[in-house]
Amino acid sequence: MTKNVRVRFAPSPTGPLHIGGVRTALFNYLFAKKHNGEFILRIEDTDQNRYVDGAEQYIIDALNWCKMPFDEGPGKNEKFGPYRQSERKDLYKQYADKLIASGNAYYAFDTPEALDFHRKDHEAKGKTFIYNWHNRLKLSNSLSLSADDVKAKLDAGEDYVIRFKSPQDETLNLKDIIRGDIKIDTNILDDKVLFKSDGMPTYHLANIVDDHLMEITHVIRGEEWLPSLALHYQLYSAFGWKAPEFAHLPLILKPTGKGKLSKRDGDKLGFPVFPLEWKDPKTAEISRGYKEDGYFPEAMVNFLAFLGWNPGTEQEIFNLDELINAFELDRVNKSGARFDPDKTKWFNHHYMQEQDNDDLACALKEERQELSEIDTNYISMVIDLVKERATFVSDFWDLSHFFFKAPTSYDEKATKKAIKEGTADILNQLISIINDTKDFSSENLQTVVKGWITENEIGFGKVMMPLRLALVGALQGPDVFDIMFMIGENETIKRIENIIKTI
Repeated sequence: MTKNVRVRFAPSPTGPLHIGGVRTALFNYLFAKKHNGEFILRIEDTDQNRYVDGAEQYIIDALNWCKMPFDEGPGKNEKFGPYRQSERKDLYKQYADKLIASGNAYYAFDTPEALDFHRKDHEAKGKTFIYNWHNRLKLSNSLSLSADDVKAKLDAGEDYVIRFKSPQDETLNLKDIIRGDIKIDTNILDDKVLFKSDGMPTYHLANIVDDHLMEITHVIRGEEWLPSLALHYQLYSAFGWKAPEFAHLPLILKPTGKGKLSKRDGDKLGFPVFPLEWKDPKTAEISRGYKEDGYFPEAMVNFLAFLGWNPGTEQEIFNLDELINAFELDRVNKSGARFDPDKTKWFNHHYMQEQDNDDLACALKEERQELSEIDTNYISMVIDLVKERATFVSDFWDLSHFFFKAPTSYDEKATKKAIKEGTADILNQLISIINDTKDFSSENLQTVVKGWITENEIGFGKVMMPLRLALVGALQGPDVFDIMFMIGENETIKRIENIIKTI
């Protein structure tokens, strides 16, 4: 690529960022870094009625948590700033006026009531009302009115919108990196509103003007914008500008594969659809986030990358640098990508194994008040023993609580299986063996205890099952001798004595 690659992620601050938006940001980021380009954040807040306090900061926090910081954006390297569309308001009117002057757009004075009448009239006749070439000369606009009438309306301050004048009887030949060649008959296009009566541009005008002025080379966005591609190409042509290359990403589908993934799906099936927890400023409703649910950002980035893209190999685990090196837009699928909650856990389990034990120990200590006085190094050693069974930090307590406190009860099924006639006598003998063992390392304990079992021809199950039950309270957990070493000789004997009392 000869021109410096510049891509943008342009969300609207209308609430929390859906993981579909995070996936869009990720693909933009990967593409930019792959080609040593720039990743720009632009806040598209032209619709002030839907603006939500805190949403912009949420977007920035989410990108940073995912380790995808923007190169340019609000408050950072504002080379082409400002990067909030609400702060570029005066700019857009100039370009709308240019389109009117060139004959590519026109003033429309139709009232909402008049348009509603036409819609209902068409519906009554089994038709769909489209504002374009076939009826615009019958409506109230600067194409159907005299120049004097138009001037009088403008001078009187009448409300108006500015509409794009879509051409008649033309075929548009469009290109999309993912979808390929697309042909559009202009006769089916409506004359979209570019500038609203409240003095703000619509998405279409602001988007095109900003992409041009910010020198965006590639527009990588969601499939929902594919129907707007024809208008956007026409706007570039009307301004006499070179259009960027476009790539429309596939939808992220429900786990069933039918329909677009929504917050309701997450609520119903028990998984988040937002990267970070979100508290609605109006209702105070809290929506779950991947971060707060215990997912690692590396896991989230890895599983999102595979929603619609594949490297063409069997490899599934990619760190961010590996994703950057492997990513190609021509390996993005056209069809929707089914979201699999179990696969996200699989990724998180993998990245759990790569986490530093000391960091995990601190996280667990923060989560469990009963560990506040426990040495962090000890917790770290415990985590090393149980980590391979954990998917989330929140799993550690269930997997390891017996390292910190003796069991107060014993699993009923396990007790029936482990405790037999003669068990108390065997455990008393075991206490004597433990008392005589000077080297209390797990390796030596294993040698001594297993040697005693073999020498006396005792069934291993008759010793090991009740021993594990005494230490853990159930027939689960890591190696018994590791547990004994960790809790120490006195605590080991105390727990064996406790279970003997219950037999």
